[in-house]
Amino acid sequence: MSTEELLKQAKALAPAQKLELVEALLNELDRTDDRVDATWAVEAADRLAAYRKGEIHAIPLAQVLAKYRV
Repeated sequence: MSTEELLKQAKALAPAQKLELVEALLNELDRTDDRVDATWAVEAADRLAAYRKGEIHAIPLAQVLAKYRV
């Protein structure tokens, strides 16, 4: 079944059924990936080690947030 056909069928659902469908899809997307988690754990450990060795420096949160404020 194509995405277009699936969407057409979803649009025909009652509001409560649409909500159930959306919740189920979001829950499906919210699953963790052990490989990604492991990669980020290694990255975090590497960054912390570099910080402790003085190879990288922390930036104050206010400075980081200011960069993205309009």
